[in-house]
Amino acid sequence: ISKHIYEFIDKSFYEIIHTSNEVVDTDTALAAAKRGKDTSMWLAIESVKKKDSDIIISAGNTGALFVISKLNLKMIENIDKPALSALWPNKKGMSVVLDLGANVECNDKNLIDFAIMGSSLFKALYPDDKAKVALLNIGSEEIKGNEVIKNTYKKLNQINKQEEYEFKGYIEGNNLMNGDVNVIVADGFTGNVALKTAEGTANFISSELKKAMKSSIIGKISSLLAYANLNKFKKRLDPRLYNGAIFIGLDSPVVKSHGGSDQVGFANALSVCEKIISGNLIDKIKHSID
Repeated sequence: ISKHIYEFIDKSFYEIIHTSNEVVDTDTALAAAKRGKDTSMWLAIESVKKKDSDIIISAGNTGALFVISKLNLKMIENIDKPALSALWPNKKGMSVVLDLGANVECNDKNLIDFAIMGSSLFKALYPDDKAKVALLNIGSEEIKGNEVIKNTYKKLNQINKQEEYEFKGYIEGNNLMNGDVNVIVADGFTGNVALKTAEGTANFISSELKKAMKSSIIGKISSLLAYANLNKFKKRLDPRLYNGAIFIGLDSPVVKSHGGSDQVGFANALSVCEKIISGNLIDKIKHSID
Protein backbone atom coordinates (compact mmCIF):
# COMPACT_ATOMS: atom_id res chain seq x y z
CA ILE A 1 0.00 0.00 0.00
CA SER A 2 2.78 2.42 0.90
CA LYS A 3 4.41 1.84 -2.48
CA HIS A 4 1.20 2.77 -4.32
CA ILE A 5 0.74 5.84 -2.11
CA TYR A 6 4.21 7.08 -2.95
CA GLU A 7 3.57 6.58 -6.66
CA PHE A 8 0.10 8.08 -7.08
CA ILE A 9 -0.70 10.49 -4.23
CA ASP A 10 0.93 13.84 -3.59
CA LYS A 11 2.96 13.75 -0.36
CA SER A 12 1.11 16.75 1.04
CA PHE A 13 -2.04 14.61 1.37
CA TYR A 14 -0.72 11.94 3.73
CA GLU A 15 1.72 11.13 6.49
CA ILE A 16 3.29 7.74 7.13
CA ILE A 17 4.14 7.01 10.77
CA HIS A 18 6.68 4.21 10.88
CA THR A 19 6.67 1.38 13.40
CA SER A 20 8.26 -2.04 13.23
CA ASN A 21 5.75 -3.58 15.66
CA GLU A 22 2.50 -4.99 14.28
CA VAL A 23 -0.58 -7.00 15.15
CA VAL A 24 -0.64 -10.23 13.17
CA ASP A 25 -3.61 -12.37 12.14
CA THR A 26 -2.69 -15.17 14.55
CA ASP A 27 -2.77 -12.88 17.60
CA THR A 28 -5.69 -13.20 19.97
CA ALA A 29 -7.41 -9.93 20.78
CA LEU A 30 -5.87 -9.97 24.27
CA ALA A 31 -2.38 -10.75 22.96
CA ALA A 32 -2.66 -7.91 20.45
CA ALA A 33 -3.64 -5.47 23.20
CA LYS A 34 -0.70 -6.62 25.33
CA ARG A 35 1.76 -6.43 22.44
CA GLY A 36 2.22 -2.74 23.09
CA LYS A 37 1.20 0.78 22.27
CA ASP A 38 3.59 1.10 19.33
CA THR A 39 1.84 -1.34 17.00
CA SER A 40 0.50 0.16 13.78
CA MET A 41 -3.08 -0.62 14.80
CA TRP A 42 -2.75 0.97 18.24
CA LEU A 43 -1.08 4.09 16.80
CA ALA A 44 -3.82 4.47 14.18
CA ILE A 45 -6.57 4.30 16.81
CA GLU A 46 -4.63 6.61 19.12
CA SER A 47 -4.39 9.19 16.34
CA VAL A 48 -8.20 9.41 16.28
CA LYS A 49 -8.30 9.60 20.07
CA LYS A 50 -5.91 12.57 19.92
CA LYS A 51 -7.95 14.18 17.10
CA ASP A 52 -4.99 13.95 14.71
CA SER A 53 -7.22 12.03 12.30
CA ASP A 54 -10.98 11.61 11.78
CA ILE A 55 -11.56 7.90 11.24
CA ILE A 56 -9.86 4.52 11.47
CA ILE A 57 -9.75 1.91 8.71
CA SER A 58 -7.97 -1.41 9.02
CA ALA A 59 -7.73 -4.64 7.05
CA GLY A 60 -6.00 -6.36 9.97
CA ASN A 61 -7.01 -8.65 12.82
CA THR A 62 -10.74 -8.02 13.45
CA GLY A 63 -10.88 -9.03 17.11
CA ALA A 64 -7.76 -7.02 17.91
CA LEU A 65 -9.13 -3.95 16.13
CA PHE A 66 -12.34 -3.98 18.15
CA VAL A 67 -10.64 -4.62 21.50
CA ILE A 68 -7.98 -1.94 21.00
CA SER A 69 -10.65 0.47 19.78
CA LYS A 70 -12.72 -0.11 22.92
CA LEU A 71 -9.66 0.33 25.12
CA ASN A 72 -8.80 3.69 23.55
CA LEU A 73 -12.12 5.24 22.57
CA LYS A 74 -15.07 6.18 24.75
CA MET A 75 -18.62 5.03 24.16
CA ILE A 76 -21.14 7.59 22.96
CA GLU A 77 -23.14 8.71 25.99
CA ASN A 78 -26.26 6.57 26.63
CA ILE A 79 -25.09 3.83 24.23
CA ASP A 80 -24.44 0.61 26.18
CA LYS A 81 -22.89 -1.57 23.47
CA PRO A 82 -21.20 -0.86 20.14
CA ALA A 83 -22.47 -2.73 17.07
CA LEU A 84 -20.90 -4.11 13.92
CA SER A 85 -22.78 -2.95 10.84
CA ALA A 86 -22.39 -3.37 7.10
CA LEU A 87 -24.03 -2.50 3.80
CA TRP A 88 -26.15 -5.07 1.95
CA PRO A 89 -27.59 -4.67 -1.55
CA ASN A 90 -31.36 -4.81 -2.02
CA LYS A 91 -33.71 -4.44 -4.99
CA LYS A 92 -33.99 -0.67 -4.54
CA GLY A 93 -30.51 0.28 -3.37
CA MET A 94 -28.63 -0.49 -0.15
CA SER A 95 -29.47 -1.48 3.42
CA VAL A 96 -27.59 -1.01 6.68
CA VAL A 97 -27.64 -4.23 8.74
CA LEU A 98 -26.58 -4.51 12.41
CA ASP A 99 -25.46 -6.14 14.66
CA LEU A 100 -23.36 -8.62 12.71
CA GLY A 101 -21.53 -10.31 15.54
CA ALA A 102 -20.21 -7.86 18.12
CA ASN A 103 -22.94 -8.76 20.67
CA VAL A 104 -24.27 -12.29 20.80
CA GLU A 105 -26.83 -11.42 23.47
CA CYS A 106 -28.82 -8.16 23.47
CA ASN A 107 -31.67 -6.63 25.46
CA ASP A 108 -34.39 -4.33 24.12
CA LYS A 109 -32.38 -1.20 25.01
CA ASN A 110 -29.46 -2.47 22.89
CA LEU A 111 -31.71 -3.18 19.90
CA ILE A 112 -33.29 0.28 20.15
CA ASP A 113 -29.80 1.80 20.25
CA PHE A 114 -28.91 -0.25 17.15
CA ALA A 115 -32.01 1.10 15.37
CA ILE A 116 -30.98 4.68 16.17
CA MET A 117 -27.32 4.14 15.22
CA GLY A 118 -28.24 2.25 12.04
CA SER A 119 -30.62 5.02 10.99
CA SER A 120 -27.94 7.65 11.64
CA LEU A 121 -25.44 5.64 9.59
CA PHE A 122 -27.90 5.29 6.72
CA LYS A 123 -28.59 9.04 6.74
CA ALA A 124 -24.86 9.80 6.80
CA LEU A 125 -24.31 7.57 3.76
CA TYR A 126 -27.53 8.43 1.89
CA PRO A 127 -28.67 11.90 3.06
CA ASP A 128 -31.45 12.17 0.47
CA ASP A 129 -33.25 8.98 1.54
CA LYS A 130 -35.51 8.24 4.51
CA ALA A 131 -34.30 5.61 6.98
CA LYS A 132 -36.84 2.79 7.33
CA VAL A 133 -36.15 0.43 10.24
CA ALA A 134 -37.25 -3.18 10.70
CA LEU A 135 -36.49 -5.87 13.29
CA LEU A 136 -35.30 -9.21 11.90
CA ASN A 137 -37.69 -11.86 13.23
CA ILE A 138 -39.16 -15.30 12.53
CA GLY A 139 -42.49 -13.82 11.46
CA SER A 140 -44.23 -10.56 10.64
CA GLU A 141 -47.00 -10.84 13.26
CA GLU A 142 -46.71 -8.95 16.56
CA ILE A 143 -46.98 -12.15 18.62
CA LYS A 144 -43.96 -13.79 16.91
CA GLY A 145 -40.47 -13.83 18.38
CA ASN A 146 -38.88 -13.96 21.84
CA GLU A 147 -39.62 -11.51 24.66
CA VAL A 148 -36.69 -9.23 23.81
CA ILE A 149 -37.87 -8.82 20.22
CA LYS A 150 -41.50 -8.25 21.25
CA ASN A 151 -40.55 -5.66 23.87
CA THR A 152 -38.32 -3.87 21.35
CA TYR A 153 -41.20 -3.81 18.86
CA LYS A 154 -43.54 -2.20 21.39
CA LYS A 155 -41.01 0.43 22.46
CA LEU A 156 -39.99 1.35 18.92
CA ASN A 157 -43.65 1.83 18.07
CA GLN A 158 -44.04 4.12 21.08
CA ILE A 159 -41.02 6.31 20.31
CA ASN A 160 -41.57 6.33 16.55
CA LYS A 161 -42.42 10.03 16.53
CA GLN A 162 -39.10 11.43 15.42
CA GLU A 163 -37.96 12.61 12.03
CA GLU A 164 -34.78 10.52 11.89
CA TYR A 165 -36.39 7.22 10.86
CA GLU A 166 -39.64 5.36 10.23
CA PHE A 167 -40.25 2.09 12.08
CA LYS A 168 -41.72 -0.55 9.76
CA GLY A 169 -42.13 -3.45 12.21
CA TYR A 170 -40.77 -6.95 11.65
CA ILE A 171 -38.99 -8.37 8.62
CA GLU A 172 -38.35 -12.05 7.86
CA GLY A 173 -35.15 -13.41 6.37
CA ASN A 174 -36.69 -14.05 2.96
CA ASN A 175 -37.55 -10.35 2.60
CA LEU A 176 -34.17 -8.87 3.52
CA MET A 177 -33.37 -7.97 -0.09
CA ASN A 178 -36.79 -6.57 -1.08
CA GLY A 179 -35.80 -2.98 -0.39
CA ASP A 180 -38.98 -2.10 1.51
CA VAL A 181 -36.77 -1.25 4.50
CA ASN A 182 -33.16 -0.06 4.57
CA VAL A 183 -32.09 -0.45 8.22
CA ILE A 184 -32.32 -4.02 9.55
CA VAL A 185 -31.75 -4.64 13.26
CA ALA A 186 -30.85 -7.92 14.96
CA ASP A 187 -28.76 -9.24 17.83
CA GLY A 188 -25.21 -10.24 16.87
CA PHE A 189 -25.91 -13.98 16.77
CA THR A 190 -28.90 -13.69 14.43
CA GLY A 191 -27.28 -10.99 12.30
CA ASN A 192 -24.09 -12.98 11.82
CA VAL A 193 -26.00 -16.11 10.77
CA ALA A 194 -28.02 -14.02 8.29
CA LEU A 195 -24.81 -12.45 6.91
CA LYS A 196 -23.04 -15.78 6.40
CA THR A 197 -26.18 -17.28 4.83
CA ALA A 198 -26.51 -14.37 2.40
CA GLU A 199 -22.83 -14.56 1.44
CA GLY A 200 -23.01 -18.32 0.93
CA THR A 201 -26.17 -18.04 -1.17
CA ALA A 202 -24.63 -15.36 -3.39
CA ASN A 203 -21.51 -17.49 -3.93
CA PHE A 204 -23.65 -20.56 -4.70
CA ILE A 205 -25.78 -18.70 -7.27
CA SER A 206 -22.69 -17.22 -8.96
CA SER A 207 -20.82 -20.53 -9.17
CA GLU A 208 -23.87 -22.48 -10.39
CA LEU A 209 -24.64 -19.86 -13.05
CA LYS A 210 -21.02 -19.93 -14.23
CA LYS A 211 -21.09 -23.73 -14.34
CA ALA A 212 -24.34 -23.76 -16.34
CA MET A 213 -23.00 -21.25 -18.87
CA LYS A 214 -19.88 -23.34 -19.48
CA SER A 215 -21.47 -26.80 -19.48
CA SER A 216 -22.46 -26.90 -23.17
CA ILE A 217 -22.01 -25.14 -26.48
CA ILE A 218 -25.52 -23.67 -26.19
CA GLY A 219 -24.66 -22.39 -22.73
CA LYS A 220 -21.46 -20.73 -23.98
CA ILE A 221 -23.30 -19.11 -26.89
CA SER A 222 -26.02 -17.89 -24.51
CA SER A 223 -23.40 -16.40 -22.18
CA LEU A 224 -21.86 -14.48 -25.10
CA LEU A 225 -25.26 -13.14 -26.18
CA ALA A 226 -26.14 -12.13 -22.63
CA TYR A 227 -22.66 -10.87 -21.72
CA ALA A 228 -23.74 -7.32 -20.76
CA ASN A 229 -26.53 -8.53 -18.47
CA LEU A 230 -24.35 -11.22 -16.92
CA ASN A 231 -21.67 -8.64 -16.26
CA LYS A 232 -24.22 -6.42 -14.46
CA PHE A 233 -25.33 -9.45 -12.43
CA LYS A 234 -21.73 -10.27 -11.50
CA LYS A 235 -21.06 -6.69 -10.37
CA ARG A 236 -24.24 -6.63 -8.29
CA LEU A 237 -23.02 -9.64 -6.31
CA ASP A 238 -19.38 -8.51 -6.14
CA PRO A 239 -18.52 -8.40 -2.39
CA ARG A 240 -15.79 -5.83 -3.06
CA LEU A 241 -18.46 -3.21 -3.76
CA TYR A 242 -19.82 -3.62 -0.21
CA ASN A 243 -16.49 -3.83 1.58
CA GLY A 244 -16.20 -1.93 4.83
CA ALA A 245 -17.92 -3.04 8.05
CA ILE A 246 -18.53 -0.20 10.50
CA PHE A 247 -18.03 -0.51 14.27
CA ILE A 248 -20.39 2.13 15.67
CA GLY A 249 -21.24 3.22 19.19
CA LEU A 250 -17.79 4.58 20.02
CA ASP A 251 -17.12 8.32 19.90
CA SER A 252 -15.08 7.83 16.73
CA PRO A 253 -16.04 5.54 13.85
CA VAL A 254 -13.97 2.43 13.12
CA VAL A 255 -14.13 0.77 9.69
CA LYS A 256 -12.98 -2.80 9.08
CA SER A 257 -11.98 -3.79 5.55
CA HIS A 258 -11.94 -7.46 4.61
CA GLY A 259 -8.38 -8.74 5.00
CA GLY A 260 -8.45 -10.52 1.64
CA SER A 261 -9.88 -7.62 -0.35
CA ASP A 262 -7.98 -6.18 -3.31
CA GLN A 263 -7.47 -2.51 -4.23
CA VAL A 264 -11.05 -2.22 -5.55
CA GLY A 265 -12.54 -3.44 -2.29
CA PHE A 266 -10.26 -1.28 -0.17
CA ALA A 267 -11.09 1.76 -2.30
CA ASN A 268 -14.79 1.15 -1.62
CA ALA A 269 -14.07 0.90 2.11
CA LEU A 270 -12.26 4.24 1.89
CA SER A 271 -15.30 5.68 0.14
CA VAL A 272 -17.44 4.55 3.09
CA CYS A 273 -15.02 6.36 5.42
CA GLU A 274 -15.32 9.57 3.43
CA LYS A 275 -19.14 9.42 3.52
CA ILE A 276 -19.17 8.75 7.26
CA ILE A 277 -17.06 11.81 7.99
CA SER A 278 -18.74 14.15 5.50
CA GLY A 279 -22.14 12.94 6.75
CA ASN A 280 -21.27 13.71 10.42
CA LEU A 281 -22.21 10.24 11.63
CA ILE A 282 -21.19 10.68 15.27
CA ASP A 283 -23.09 13.97 15.62
CA LYS A 284 -26.18 12.37 14.05
CA ILE A 285 -26.08 9.49 16.57
CA LYS A 286 -25.65 11.86 19.52
CA HIS A 287 -28.55 14.04 18.34
CA SER A 288 -30.84 11.04 17.84
CA ILE A 289 -29.94 9.48 21.20
CA ASP A 290 -30.65 12.77 22.96
